Amino acid sequence: MAGKIRHNYKNLKIWQLALEIANDVSDILIDFPKHERYGLSSQLSNCSISMPSNIAEGSSRTDKSFSHFIDISLGSSFELGTQLLVAKHRNYVSEDDLYKLEKKIEKFQRMTMSFQNGLS
Repeated sequence: MAGKIRHNYKNLKIWQLALEIANDVSDILIDFPKHERYGLSSQLSNCSISMPSNIAEGSSRTDKSFSHFIDISLGSSFELGTQLLVAKHRNYVSEDDLYKLEKKIEKFQRMTMSFQNGLS
């Protein structure tokens, strides 16, 4: 029966934190320039939404398959961190907002890697 446990994603702290990060990103995108709508804004939105979405999708799978979705979610978190640095360089994100988001992303990455290590 190993690997057959299904997870309720809404109860997972990693999903809750990923959703919080996605909402934080959405809030900062409101102030981005209009010309970035189909560029950096879209990329930031997509990868931040990918984090909780992949956890939710993977939660219905076996642990081995879930681990693959966790990998995708983690990859999106690293992508998000890089895109936030680009946004900061373009002065679209304040130093304070960048710092807060980076800390949340780092926490998400630590928690998610630990969770993943606990899967079969």
